[in-house]
Amino acid sequence: MIFANIFDGLNEFEIGLLDALQNALQSGFLDTVMPYVTKLGDGGIFAIICTALLLCFKKTRATGVAAAAALIAEFLIVDFALKPLFMRARPFAVNPSAALLVDPPSNFSFPSGHSASVFAFAVPIFQFYKKLGIPALVIAALVAFSRAYLYVHYPTDILAGIAVGALIGACSAAAVKRVFLKKLGGGNKKTPRKRTGKRSRAPVIVRKELP
Repeated sequence: MIFANIFDGLNEFEIGLLDALQNALQSGFLDTVMPYVTKLGDGGIFAIICTALLLCFKKTRATGVAAAAALIAEFLIVDFALKPLFMRARPFAVNPSAALLVDPPSNFSFPSGHSASVFAFAVPIFQFYKKLGIPALVIAALVAFSRAYLYVHYPTDILAGIAVGALIGACSAAAVKRVFLKKLGGGNKKTPRKRTGKRSRAPVIVRKELP
């Protein structure tokens, strides 16, 4: 509530950015695709399902623990701390003439919960398995972009959501690697074998020549 009016001077400028984005990129194809892309972040359901699958297998269990911890932390921090703290109105509420392609969200705008959740999930995946992490980050970026295209978030909402989600995901992955990786038997790093004992040298035989 303390920061409720902090964005008053920025809203008009960012509305202009969203309008410019619409004028530059709006098309029938994106109007059809973007609502489906953004659904991947609805309630974090896509990330939750993927995390549940990761937890089912021993090889990926550590990754699943990191992703699950990040999603829980992101939900608590974004929805229960940051959004009520800043209480930023949505861009379509400031600009009622905007035509929405999705149902208008009812909660506050800053930061973007969709952007935060998908990056909180994707970053731990990238930390453990880069080949899987790259497509996860691409999907996360598309979800974040969809929030601006659909006029439900300001650019700074999205950037803040990405930053918060990525930071939470990185911290979660680092904690799991440090504390739980050996116990859970997950991850993609192998513990190097320790050498025990000293290597024995072959005996040297000295031959003396007879006079």
